[in-house]
Amino acid sequence: MTVVYPDEPTPLARAAEEHVSLARKVQSITSLPRPEQTRIFVVANQKGGVGKTTTTVNLAAAMAVKGLRILVIDLDPQGNTSTALDIEHSEGTPGVYEVLVEGESIGSVIQPCEAHESISVLPASIDLAGAEIELVSLVARETRLDKAVQSYLIESERAGDRFDYVFIDCPPSLGLLTVNALVAGREVIIPIQCEYYALEGLGQLLRNIELVKAHLNPRLEVSTILLTMYDGRTNLSSGVAQEVRRHFGDTVLKTAVPRSVRISEAPSYQQSVVTYDPSSSGALSYIEAAREIAEAATPLTEAAR
Repeated sequence: MTVVYPDEPTPLARAAEEHVSLARKVQSITSLPRPEQTRIFVVANQKGGVGKTTTTVNLAAAMAVKGLRILVIDLDPQGNTSTALDIEHSEGTPGVYEVLVEGESIGSVIQPCEAHESISVLPASIDLAGAEIELVSLVARETRLDKAVQSYLIESERAGDRFDYVFIDCPPSLGLLTVNALVAGREVIIPIQCEYYALEGLGQLLRNIELVKAHLNPRLEVSTILLTMYDGRTNLSSGVAQEVRRHFGDTVLKTAVPRSVRISEAPSYQQSVVTYDPSSSGALSYIEAAREIAEAATPLTEAAR
């Protein structure tokens, strides 16, 4: 009997080849370039379950292991970012609520991340759930986070401890907490899940960003779109990815984060996937995405690559 082998590799074989190729590329990254000044990213998408917290935690961890100094601000009352980075955030723990509502300095409530010495975290406790209502009556309610962040960054730089990146993890809504983040930020990362409903509501988010840019923060730009939960074996994921790339062009990172059991498991061990399983496809993808973001600020020549 003659066995006929297909000319095209199977989806499994193709995925294995891509994993090996990505692993080799990531292994060559010993460090990431420091930006000339602190870059402040807002990780936003009012749709829940698209990977905002996962992206915040793992980009921060990926940059930290490659030598950069990171500040993570957990602006979601659920506190999942704080959990993943093993930061105390039980009810009553001082954190972002005290900064926004009571005017505390970030330096007085910030916590170090034990897993990554170069990451500092401003945690969120359940107390933050009431902040949306309390902020309504406060003076300059939209700019309170911005003032606190800028003050702390200046203080840190004067002390010889300049942060390279700030990541602000937003709640899945377009309320005052998210507005505070957009006013404090300079760049927006939008994680987009490679699913049918991925683009639903994205128009409203972009309109809100434009409103904040027009009235409160003219320096704000949507600089990065990251495809998450990507499965190249399915026509659905490929179709969504093609549509997003067609619409947003070079704003979309070349690296797409795959669906990965390791990414899902890592938070239950209070870790990022970068430390939980550094050789996994999820960890490799986030490190490569971090490289793309870092090199976008300091473009390399083809020879340097």
